[in-house]
Amino acid sequence: MGTTQLETVPEPKYWHLKTVLTEALDSEFSVGEVLPNERDLAARFGVARATLRQALEQLELEGRLQRRRGVGTTVAPPRMGVAVGTDPHAWPGAGEDAWQPVDCATAVPPAAVADALGTGRDEPVHTVRRSRVSHGRPVAAELLYVPVSSAPDLSAIDAPSGAARARAVLRELQRLELERRENAVELGSAGAEDARELDRLPGSPVLVVTTRFVAAGRTAALSVATYRADTCRLTFGDSGDVEIHHGPQRRAS
Repeated sequence: MGTTQLETVPEPKYWHLKTVLTEALDSEFSVGEVLPNERDLAARFGVARATLRQALEQLELEGRLQRRRGVGTTVAPPRMGVAVGTDPHAWPGAGEDAWQPVDCATAVPPAAVADALGTGRDEPVHTVRRSRVSHGRPVAAELLYVPVSSAPDLSAIDAPSGAARARAVLRELQRLELERRENAVELGSAGAEDARELDRLPGSPVLVVTTRFVAAGRTAALSVATYRADTCRLTFGDSGDVEIHHGPQRRAS
């Protein structure tokens, strides 16, 4: 490893350092390898340790590095490709759905959700909680909001609570003829409950995918799915096999 000095640049110094570090990760390190300590890295790049920490924190947020207690800072594995369903005729829980039902409750949803569903703000809806695991790691948590009118026969089903009731709501949805589904993706931060389910700290960056399911000209269900931004890259379409090459030793999968 040679010595690299940073030149004066118009962008923040830590951001330029992040770019330089990214190139080093691609060319000099392998997945799981422990980086040199902060003192040595700061000396190599000719920066203050505070600047180095800012760059390392940014790389951690982007999923390029992992900080492990008792080990140090290591090169993270590539993000996992997680498929987001785009089949316009597929309800949640149908076919090869990768989500696992966890629980279901009937409660008044947040006002924004009630407005999107077209229900009264004081009207309870079925709230199905589901989780998604990939390679043994939790990668996403979902809240699926279903108006009572979308599952009118639920009371006749022997599903008092928990995952069984969640599956019953999903079965009722599949009785409807789905016209289309609409997806929107935005960057967010993990709340306390999502952080606990995803094994992350509150405030960690997440990708929030909101899906509106339309049947008979109305919103029959609304999904709000929260994905870990540090380990996931979302794929849309039939194949989802686009590869992004980061360098000679690292590529997204």
